[in-house]
Amino acid sequence: QVQLVESGGGLVQTGGSLRLSCAASGRTFSIYYMGWFRQAPGKEREFVAAIRWSGSWTYYTDSVKGRFTISRDNAKSTVYLQMNSLKPEDTGVYYCAASTHGLISAGQAMDVRSYSDWGQGTQVTVSS
Repeated sequence: QVQLVESGGGLVQTGGSLRLSCAASGRTFSIYYMGWFRQAPGKEREFVAAIRWSGSWTYYTDSVKGRFTISRDNAKSTVYLQMNSLKPEDTGVYYCAASTHGLISAGQAMDVRSYSDWGQGTQVTVSS
């Protein structure tokens, strides 16, 4: 089991930036990739970005490409989501998730069912 703790959320104005952190603990050696998802009130959880725990592979949903950057620091067992040029539609609770699947596709990375462990979420609010 992997424990995940998100932090870094907050209230920003349109065009502002935030960096979210996701600290992993427990069986981190079993992690193959990490993902960021977000969920707005009344909406389903939506994929944002994913990164391989080892290697250079990253994947983003189209709406955040060029604005968000996912990265990791394996020494700290932490994944980050740098969010720039924030828009009101970026508002939501952002969740970090871990998957132990070794073979993935972009489709699998975007699927919430591919992830076995989730953080508690951190609120991101972008005011207009």
